[in-house]
Amino acid sequence: MRPGHKQKKPMGQRVREFVVDYRRQWEIQSMIIPGIIFMIIFCYIPIYGLTIAFKNYTVIDTLATAPWVGLENFRIILSDKYFWDAVVNTLGISFLKLGIGFVIPIILAIMIYELNSGRFKKFVQTVSYMPHFLSWIVLGGMLITWFSTTGLFNQILLSLGLISQPTNILLDAGKYWWIATLSDIWKEAGWGTILYLAIMSKIDPTYYEAAKIDGASRLRQIWNITLPNMRSIISLNLILTVSGLLGSNLDQTLVLMNSQNREKAEVINSYVYRMGMSQGDFSYATAVGLGVSIVSVILLVTANKITSKLNDNQSVL
Repeated sequence: MRPGHKQKKPMGQRVREFVVDYRRQWEIQSMIIPGIIFMIIFCYIPIYGLTIAFKNYTVIDTLATAPWVGLENFRIILSDKYFWDAVVNTLGISFLKLGIGFVIPIILAIMIYELNSGRFKKFVQTVSYMPHFLSWIVLGGMLITWFSTTGLFNQILLSLGLISQPTNILLDAGKYWWIATLSDIWKEAGWGTILYLAIMSKIDPTYYEAAKIDGASRLRQIWNITLPNMRSIISLNLILTVSGLLGSNLDQTLVLMNSQNREKAEVINSYVYRMGMSQGDFSYATAVGLGVSIVSVILLVTANKITSKLNDNQSVL
């Protein structure tokens, strides 16, 4: 057995330990029963509805009476140009968010942690958290106003002499990926620092004191002490982010998408929403959602395997 590798207990032993613990703490253990019932009713029973992905379902049918069509919906997906356009847009925006949005909360958390002034630190935290509590309806309205021809963004560029004529930025499909990425980072970067700050607050201060005695600079302390102690939570966030590459912010898309930028703004979630709710093709929309979920699970397992290798074979999940 490898050093540090925990040997898994047999299933029978784990079941016996669970029964013993339940008998000893049955009052506390029973408190989870309402949650289990809730999950069964609202999470597991609806799974039966996935069968319409293999049927030709309409609003006049029931789940039982809808005719089976097998994999026909999935064959249509593979030949649907608009679906693949949505996949390209989703991956493009997701990779931008992964490359930029994943790193910025880490940097921001370290910068906040390194601040000496307690009041200023609280002020920075509060300001960075605030956009998270605003809905995309509010933030989207702000962005639409700022990016309009008479909005703040164009006025700043005009005053700096960077443009000669104002244009509506949101009508430019070529710039939408960056708008979606940067606006999402602006909204969620501060909120993403919470876990990192919690981990950093538990680092033993004597590590930094010893490093100072050895003459380590501030950057060297961050590289050799702060980041290694954040490795587990960074790995966990990376796994969850990679597993959601095919997902996207539906609220953001519905608010910022328009007829001019649709070719670059349409993502899988909005495509499924449009096909299911607007066009009533529930079977097709369900098939798309099911396929995306399967790929997301594969990405989740793959990312967990890779990070476990990088973390000395210690699985994060």
